[in-house]
Amino acid sequence: MHPKIWLSSPHMGGTELDFVNEAFQTNWIAPLGPNVNGFEQDLKTYLGHGVEVAALTSGTAALHLALILLGVGAGDEVICQSMTFSASANPIVYQGAQPVFVDSETDTWNMSPYWLEVAIKDRLSKGKKVKAIIPVHLYGMPAQMDQLTALSRQYGIPLIEDAAEGLGSRYKDRALGSFGDLAILSFNGNKIITTSGGGALVSANHGWIERARYLATQARDPAPHYQHSVIGYNYRMSNICAGIGRGQMQVLDERVTQRRARFDFYTDLFKNIPGIRFQPEVNGSYSNRWLTAILMDPSQTPSGLDRERLRLALEAVNIESRPLWKPMHLQPVFEGCPYYGEGISETFFEQGLCLPSGSNLQAHERERIAKTCLSALELTK
Repeated sequence: MHPKIWLSSPHMGGTELDFVNEAFQTNWIAPLGPNVNGFEQDLKTYLGHGVEVAALTSGTAALHLALILLGVGAGDEVICQSMTFSASANPIVYQGAQPVFVDSETDTWNMSPYWLEVAIKDRLSKGKKVKAIIPVHLYGMPAQMDQLTALSRQYGIPLIEDAAEGLGSRYKDRALGSFGDLAILSFNGNKIITTSGGGALVSANHGWIERARYLATQARDPAPHYQHSVIGYNYRMSNICAGIGRGQMQVLDERVTQRRARFDFYTDLFKNIPGIRFQPEVNGSYSNRWLTAILMDPSQTPSGLDRERLRLALEAVNIESRPLWKPMHLQPVFEGCPYYGEGISETFFEQGLCLPSGSNLQAHERERIAKTCLSALELTK
């Protein structure tokens, strides 16, 4: 059996253990502590634009708190990008609200500004309370933030920027995660940097972040005894995990460079091969290229190869690849939710494949990937 090549595995930089060991030596083996404070400061400095940051247990927790801060509850609606991971939509349901899904556009593969406005107008005409908009920076590619934020302001609907996959990317020279009224980050094990598991809530509204910290520590009131006036959550990041994050922040820009090099590897591999397209980088965008994704049109590819046959060819030699996210409006759990679009995300799902993109992908592993892909295409290098 060939050694496993992962889609996106953790990649340590070397100093993470220094921060973790310090936590052990000082007995900060608990939620909160100096590493949490330091990690939050590192993220604030990196993102800029006066944001405040709360380090949390996951990006999902961050999104859940964002919806709570915006007062989302039963009977409300939240507009969400359809082509995303389910964690972008699940917290809407946690709050008893209704997800409303919006299609992608072809330039970035992210939320379509056109269909977003169609959805807003239609929901408002029906008397619905649209409380938030959640665009997602798919695979690290910046969404059309100028247009999306303009619509958010025009209709007075707060925007929650899902930058779970976008740390290290920029839009018109501004860091993703600094655009929304609120934004969320993820540090899951497969992300461009990791804390093993973790996330963060970001906002220039410092009062919201203070409130999030309060809610994330079981909403304990300032009293010598345990007193609670509202429902709280156990969502704060541990000092150990934050220590890993501090070390990872030191190599974030290097990881972006390495991920972009993986993208260049694939564009060179598939150059001049018909029927294969990549996620484009447009409108002043700079993507971290967290994952390199392709679209395969079997009516044009050599031997009529489609994404599923290529996925299975890679799987047969123990190389992990994965179809693009199945759109949320096609998921059984969200059956019946409103959807606005023209089938772009469905086409992306049918034709799309994410390829191994880890920053620690070795030369011999890239050679194995290339040989397998070209063999599946019935080509030789």
